[in-house]
Amino acid sequence: MSKPNFQAMSQKDLHDYVLAHRDDQEAFYAYVDKLHAEANWIEMPPLESLQDLDKYPEFIERFRGGSNV
Repeated sequence: MSKPNFQAMSQKDLHDYVLAHRDDQEAFYAYVDKLHAEANWIEMPPLESLQDLDKYPEFIERFRGGSNV
């Protein structure tokens, strides 16, 4: 069985593949590389309470479905 082309896969497809093939280290590293290359995360310091989330509206918006990332 041949391996899929990890570089051609979308981030979501690669994520799903890694979850289905947890022992495939090549796929895992390709996924991590893709995460770093796309860098579509929001960095924020550790929260001390849920109210601290109010300081990061872009984070809340992402989870409400306002972003396609």
